[in-house]
Amino acid sequence: MRVTVGERFSEVVRMTPEDAIAFAKAAHDPNPLHHDREAAAKSRYKKLIVSGTQTAARSMALIATYFSKRYDVVGLDFSIRFHKAVFADETVTLEWEVVAVKANSLQRGDVVEMKGRVTNEKGELAVATTARALVCDKT
Repeated sequence: MRVTVGERFSEVVRMTPEDAIAFAKAAHDPNPLHHDREAAAKSRYKKLIVSGTQTAARSMALIATYFSKRYDVVGLDFSIRFHKAVFADETVTLEWEVVAVKANSLQRGDVVEMKGRVTNEKGELAVATTARALVCDKT
């Protein structure tokens, strides 16, 4: 096995309003809560929040970043559940843990199953995730 059950990896990310605005625009997410400071200030959140697509993309990219240093890796599927808004001015921690590894002889690699989460500065769960990725020896 290339990857072991229990293997963990994480990243601490400082969100900024500028990044939140740029990402929302690039992702064609017109929700004013992500790029209109005045609209966000009048909302229940009272300030800009990060687009869910940004949080999901960072979580998914962390898998590629971690495994691609040693292996060829492609994502197979992801499940994302949003619990709390991520504010555009807070630091969050993205974490993944390998929960299962299954050999895939047809693909000549391993299917790695993971559970992940994004927590805010207070340690509160903002996003819960699961993922599967195919990990193979570099060619």
